[in-house]
Amino acid sequence: MKISSLRLTGAFSLAKPRQLLLPLLLLLGLSGLWEGAVRLWVRPDLIHTIYPLPSGIALSIYENYALLARHTLVTLSEVVLGLGLAFVVGLALALMIFYSQALEHALYPLIIATQNVPVFAIAPLLVIWLGYGLWPKVIVTALIVFFPLVVNTVDGLRATDEGLVHLFIILGASPWQTLIRLRLPAALPFIFAGLKVGVTLSVVGAVIGEWVGARAGLGYLMLKENHLLHADLVFAAIVWLSALGLGLFALASLLERLAMPWKRVARLEYSQSRQED
Repeated sequence: MKISSLRLTGAFSLAKPRQLLLPLLLLLGLSGLWEGAVRLWVRPDLIHTIYPLPSGIALSIYENYALLARHTLVTLSEVVLGLGLAFVVGLALALMIFYSQALEHALYPLIIATQNVPVFAIAPLLVIWLGYGLWPKVIVTALIVFFPLVVNTVDGLRATDEGLVHLFIILGASPWQTLIRLRLPAALPFIFAGLKVGVTLSVVGAVIGEWVGARAGLGYLMLKENHLLHADLVFAAIVWLSALGLGLFALASLLERLAMPWKRVARLEYSQSRQED
C-alpha cells in the first residue's frame, strides 16, 4: 500500500491534538478539584506556605519566570551532559558485552551492582571528591541513565536476524560493515526504547545530584524554597521539571521517527488496513 507524504503528514497533524486533549482535560479537572479542596478545608494562613493552590502555582510561575528559567538551564546542562556520557559509555559497554563472552561475564555483574547501590549513597562521595561544580550531577545522571541503554542495546544487537548476518558474510562484508550497516540499524528500536526511558530518568538523576550538593538548578531551588515555606515556588519548580522531562521525551521520540521512518509508515499502513477491514 502506497502512502503519500501529504497523507502521512496529515495523519500525524490530526493525531497530535487528539492525543493532547484527554491529558489536558484530566489535568484541568484535577487542578479544579485541588483548588476547591484547599479553599474549603485548609486554613487561610496555611495556603501558599504549606498547601498551595494551582492558581497560586501558576501565578508563581509567571512572577518567577526568569528565576525558573535560569535554574532550568543549569539542570538542562547537567541532563544533556549526563545523557551524552551515558550514551557513549553505554554503547561502548554494550558492544564489548556483545562481542566478548568473557567481558560479558566480567562486566554484567558490575553493571547490575551499580543499580543496586542507592544513588543517594554515591552522590555525597562525588561531591566530596569533585566539589559542588557541574560534574558530580553529570555523573549521577549518567549512573542512573546508562543501565537501560546498555541492556536495551545488547538485546537489540542480539535480536539481529542471523540469516541476514550470514548473507553479509557471504557477500564479503567485514565485521565493521556488518555492525554499521546491519546490527546497529536493526538494534535502533531497542536503543531508542532505552533512550526514552533514560531521558525521563536523567531529570531525576540531575535533581538528586542537586539535592546533595549544588549552588544552582531546579533541585537546589526546590530545597531552598522549601526551607523558606514557599510551597508555591516549590511546586512551580516541579512543574518546570515535569515540562523538561516531557520535552526531552518528545525530542527522543522525534529523533526515533527521523532515524526510523519505515516504522512510522508501517504503523500507518497497519492502522489503515484495520480501518479498511
